[in-house]
Order: sequence, then C-alpha cells, then structure tokens
Amino acid sequence: MHERGYIIVTDTIPANTGADVSDALQQLILDNPNRTIYFPDGEYVISKPICTPANPGHSVMLELSNYAVIKASADWSSEEAMIRLGAAEPFNDITVNGSNYGITGGIIDGSGIANGISVDSGRESRIQKVSIKHTFIGINIKYGANSRSSDADISDVNIVGNSKVGSVGVLIDGCDNTLTNMRIAEVQIGVKILAPSQFLKNIHPLYLYKGELGLENYGDSYGFWDDTNHQCWYNNCYSDQFATGFRMKSGARHIYADCFCYWYTEYGGIQRGYEADGKFNSILRNCHVMCKPKCPDTAFLKVKEAGGHGRVECPITVDKYIADKTYLDYLHGEVIEPV
Repeated sequence: MHERGYIIVTDTIPANTGADVSDALQQLILDNPNRTIYFPDGEYVISKPICTPANPGHSVMLELSNYAVIKASADWSSEEAMIRLGAAEPFNDITVNGSNYGITGGIIDGSGIANGISVDSGRESRIQKVSIKHTFIGINIKYGANSRSSDADISDVNIVGNSKVGSVGVLIDGCDNTLTNMRIAEVQIGVKILAPSQFLKNIHPLYLYKGELGLENYGDSYGFWDDTNHQCWYNNCYSDQFATGFRMKSGARHIYADCFCYWYTEYGGIQRGYEADGKFNSILRNCHVMCKPKCPDTAFLKVKEAGGHGRVECPITVDKYIADKTYLDYLHGEVIEPV
C-alpha cells in the first residue's frame, strides 16, 4: 500500500457488504498519518462518527471516488456529524506541513437521520466536490481554533436535506470561511450564519415543499439567515422559493452584491427578498427580487425597526408587485425594472 503513495480502503475494508465499518475506518485513519485515504466506488456503512486529526503530524486527506458512498446505518444515534474533520487532536497551525486537510469527492448519505460533515478544529480545512444527501445539517463549521477563526474552504458541494423542520444546509459557528459554488435543497434554512466575516459566492438554496416542509412551515423558511452584526460578503447568491431570501440581524453591516431572489408561484403567500430584524445598515447593490403579482405579502426589503444607514443601490424588481415599499426609503439610484 505504501508504495502507491496513498492508502486504498478496500485493500483491508471491503465495500458493499452492508456491515458496519466505523471502527475499521477509524483505525485505518489513525494508523496512516499524513496520507491520502482513498475510497473506491461502493458503499461503506458507518454507525458512528469518523474523526480525523487536526494535528498536522497526524492529519489525513479523505478522497472518495465519484460513486463512493459513506452511508449512515439505520441505527445511527449520534448528534455529531458522520465525518468530523479535525475532531481528533485539536490544533491551530498553518505553517506546518499537514495542516491543510479535509475531504474531497464522493457521497455522504445521512439516511434521513444523521448530520453530514463538520469542521471541528484546525485551520485550512477543505470540503470539495462532495455530494451530501439526506442530512438534517449538511455541513457544520464549528467554533474556530484561532480566536474563533475556522478558515475553512468549502467549494463545489451539493447538499440535499431530509425535509425536516429545523433542517439546515450549512450551519456556520466559526469566523473567516469561504463558501463557493454550492447548491442546497430540501432544508428549511439554506445557510445559517452565527459568526462574522464570511465570504459567500454563487450559493443557491432552493426550497421544496416536501416532507415536513409544507405550507404550515413555509413562513419560517430562509435562503440565508445571518445572525451576526459584523460584515459578511455575499456575491451572486440566489435564494429560490424560500419565504425570505436573506434575513439579517438588526444593525448588521453586510454587503450583498448581484444577489437574486425568485419564486415560481404565489404558493405560500409570502415573498420577501431581504428582511432586517431591526434597523437596516447593510448594502444591497444590484440585487434582483422577482415577486409574483398575486402574492399578498411581498417586500423587496422588510425592516422591523425604522432607521439605520443602509443603502439599496440600483435594485432590480417590478415595483408594482411589491406591497411593502420600505426599500424606497433607502434607495440610491434608480429602480431597474426587468424587460
């Protein structure tokens, strides 16, 4: 195995048996520090979380073939994620070889009951080209190791939730993360942010009326819910069919550039592009909100407390379809109506 330069899981752990391979996978990781652990196509069933080390001297990279599936067993009971990056041997270092670790490729299947992947410790961790299916929380970036800074890079990831009330695509508890090129569906909240200084580009949550996520819970659906005051940056992010596209904390100072909210029908009765829990202090630049003409509760921007120093610059919308005209109080430039 060592002559190849990487470790192939199926040399010692067979795929597609239906048996629980949690302990065997965990031991394989611990026995092979600073190696790439490669999963060929096939299904690998686990009944408890798999933890990778954050210590650069013992870290590993998990690499899954495109049709390799790590699947939660039917008796899964842990509230932790199936794959916990950096959960073993917490560490905070970016200068030592081995500090950059993570998971790439394949499918993480939560079987409708488990959470997908978490970033627990370390810095420079990566989640790339992974398909996460049937999870309650797809990705959880936890409180960071460096004064709350997680410094995780998440890119080219697709998440499909389990259509449960409270389900979240990405939950962010640590600062300074970059999320790019993601699609998220079958969750009540696409992205929930509880820590500042995030950069999000081309993130697309889509609300689907499935499972528990019917009309009775639609009003509490959010494409993006940002519950931090300090600045986050959103670029080309797209909320599709959620009751509220982008929700922000009172006084939050965020920048939303070229973001887009869209609804297919009036179904649900609520269509709000942006919503501030109090005063509005953010910047909306070239943002597009396309409400449906017969929907009774529509707003480009809904503000729960008047005032603030926010700006709505060159909004793109059909004003006659907007019932709540509050956005005009913060308008800089012209309203652009799409042809």
